[in-house]
Amino acid sequence: MEQYKIGIVPISIYFRDKVYRDWLDITPTEAYELVMQEPESFTTSPASPRRYLEAYREASKQAKNILCITLSAKLSIGYEMASVAKEEAKTELPQASIEVLDSQNVTAAEGFIALAAARAAAEGKSLAEVTKVAEGMREKTTFLILLDTIRHVYRTGRIPKVAARVGSMLSIKPILTMSSGLVRFAGTVRSRKRGLDRILQMMGDKVGQSPVHVAVMHAYALDEARKLMERVSSEFNCAELWLTEFSPVMGYATGTGTIGFAFYSEG
Repeated sequence: MEQYKIGIVPISIYFRDKVYRDWLDITPTEAYELVMQEPESFTTSPASPRRYLEAYREASKQAKNILCITLSAKLSIGYEMASVAKEEAKTELPQASIEVLDSQNVTAAEGFIALAAARAAAEGKSLAEVTKVAEGMREKTTFLILLDTIRHVYRTGRIPKVAARVGSMLSIKPILTMSSGLVRFAGTVRSRKRGLDRILQMMGDKVGQSPVHVAVMHAYALDEARKLMERVSSEFNCAELWLTEFSPVMGYATGTGTIGFAFYSEG
């Protein structure tokens, strides 16, 4: 963000009577502590068109071409809100050319798309070229995450609460991935160790010996994430390796202890 001056349009987190902007007013660690303290008081909402318009306004002070990369349109109305703001900006910012791109992804996988676009822009590429780079990265990047429990997934509305409870009683640990703009189950395991071994194997099957770009992600599990990062570094040909926290906007549904990585290969 700092190096390439990437702006973030944050999702709002509500806890009791306070509103926080994800990553800006509150860190993921602080947000997870609120969830654990009183989960029923924790809610989120997407950014409004006004927030996107403010971001376009700020970006237009630095450049005439703006690319807004949103969360998957199948999971969030962010793309729709950003598009509404784009139409509003035509009157207020007639000098700006704005494109809105559905990343068809979430988490650090979306971050890799934004980073590829920012690097292309820094090289002086045109808006059309930068957008094409982002679209190309969109086809390459994905993520694999291991949930510590299935207990909280009912919060997404994707599975019934009773199913989550039964799964929790059976100690099922789901593995999730991204496909066609949706978060999907990629398998289940019975132990944390097997789960970590499995997601590493799954990434290995995809990337082989090719140089790989990886962002290890965790939800309130820093020590374990550091160990996973060491394994990734030793077992793969890493061209780039990051450590980042898993956004509490998703972590609210996956639960603390969620761990995994976003990645893409150069092959």
